[in-house]
This record gives sequence, structure tokens and C-alpha cells, in this order.
Amino acid sequence: MDPLRRSPSPCLSSRPSSPSTPPCEMLGPVGIEAVLDQLKIKAMKMGFEFNIMVVGQSGLGKSTMVNTLFKSKVWKSNPPGLGVPPPQTLQLHSVTHVIEEKGVKLKLTVTDTPGFGDQINNDNCLRPLDIEFLQRLCRTVNVVPVIARADSLTMEEREAFRRRIQQNLRTHCIDVYPQMCFDEDINDRILNSKLRDRIPFAVVGADQEHMVNGRCVLGRKTKWGIIEVENMAHCEFPLLRDLLIRSHLQDLKDITHNVHYENYRVIRLNESHLLPRGPGWVNLAPASPGQLTTPRPFKVCRGAHDDSDDEF
Repeated sequence: MDPLRRSPSPCLSSRPSSPSTPPCEMLGPVGIEAVLDQLKIKAMKMGFEFNIMVVGQSGLGKSTMVNTLFKSKVWKSNPPGLGVPPPQTLQLHSVTHVIEEKGVKLKLTVTDTPGFGDQINNDNCLRPLDIEFLQRLCRTVNVVPVIARADSLTMEEREAFRRRIQQNLRTHCIDVYPQMCFDEDINDRILNSKLRDRIPFAVVGADQEHMVNGRCVLGRKTKWGIIEVENMAHCEFPLLRDLLIRSHLQDLKDITHNVHYENYRVIRLNESHLLPRGPGWVNLAPASPGQLTTPRPFKVCRGAHDDSDDEF
């Protein structure tokens, strides 16, 4: 199966106000198409930012998966066999790198959750900790679940595991990306429906190259042969990479900024109304007719997570 692709989605706030608005008849060109060149030049100068948080038990290959995703040594992990004990804390750990490809710069921040769920038994399905975590997380960021180390499962076991996870997600109302309510048109709906049917993606990570039939491929060598990371017959890593980078990256940022962050901002502003009055306090309650006065300039202090608009 070929990796699924689509054009980046426009910003949610830039949608036409009315689909029935008739186009204005133009007498000649005015240079509107130059806006695209301006946006490209600005994007090339400023670059892009993208934040990823990887969550899972120790030893699932999270570091290798991130390195494979961006074909860079983004994250360093302790090689197996060194006797390094797993961390006993849930303190977040982040690293930031700038990756450049053909003049396009991407500031990538990867956040790890060391020790998450290491002491909890996993009976081949979502654990209570996973369910509670995903229910809270899907209201704040875009969630893309994957089946790690998929090469340890047979094709039949992989599909059965996928269906169980999908059933768990539906049962517990966990809305993962791409969300159905944000499909903008019939083309988005068709493409995203195919993606939703394959989520969670069964992936294999590898950051070493091997020769296969005269080709140099990313893969993991076993006594049965080479597991090719970018071969859809072996795993679904190409689907994950295309979703996160090649086809949906801008849509992920748009939904995070225009939906998740705005919801978070409204909650924090409403919470600030319940706090005692102080510097920067703003009355968000509707004023009665007798309380209406000439508005004065004021400043709203945003929450501590104002820069979290690119996480998913």
C-alpha cells in the first residue's frame, strides 16, 4: 500500500465565512498569487517549530523511533546490556534540535516520559493508566497511538491487537488524531477515514542501514532476515512518518493552536476570574447595564503554557 498523502490543511480560522459567497468578477490580474511567494519566503526565513511527546514503557524503542522518523540522532538512549536501571520518576525530559533539509529549517523538540507505567502489568490491551492518561491528553493535544516493536507480532496477532485497541478507544471516548469532526471536505474525509482504520500504526524503528538486493535500506537485522522500516509489507512506519511530517504537519499545528490551545486559554482565563483580585485581574463576567463604563486599557497575562501550541 502506498503511503497516504494530502495537501496541508489551511488554518481553521482562515476558512471562508460563507461557502455561498459569490466570487468577484475581476477585470485583470492584480498579483494576488504573489502572496504564496511571500509566504514561502517568510517561512524559509523563519523556519518551523514542532513539538512531540513520546509516551510508553521503557524498552519499547521510543528513542529509536524518533531517530528513524527524522533520520537523525535526535535522541540518545542507553544501549542494552549496560545495566543502567530504568528511571523511577515521571519527570519530563526534553531535547531540542534544529534539522535542516533543502534550506527548510525545523526546530524540533522531543519530550520523553521516562518510567511511565514501567511497574504496571500490560495484559495486551490498554491499561487503566493508559486510559486515564489518554482521556485527559486528547482534550489538550493531538494523540497518535502506535503499536511499538510490531515485528514481535505475527500479522494475525497485529490485526487482533489493533482491533482491541480501537475498541478500547471507542468505548472510553478517546478521540485520537485525525479527529473526524475536523474533516474539511470529502477528500479529507476519505483520506482520514483510511488513516483512522489503520490507527494505531504498527511500527518498527531502526537507525542502521543494511544492503538488501543491492539497495541500502533502513532496517533491523534478525536471524530471519532484514526488517525494512520503509517497506509497507513489513510495517506501517511510512504511514506514521507521512502523517506527522509530509501530509498533516501543518494541520496538526493548526488544530493545536486554534482548538486545543484556545480551549486551554479560555479555561485559564475563567479560572483567573475565580482568583482574588490583583495586578492584571480582568473581569470576565458580563456587566449589567448600570455597570457599563468607558473601557480602559488592560493587559491579560497568559498562562504558563502559552508556547505549547505545537505539541501533539
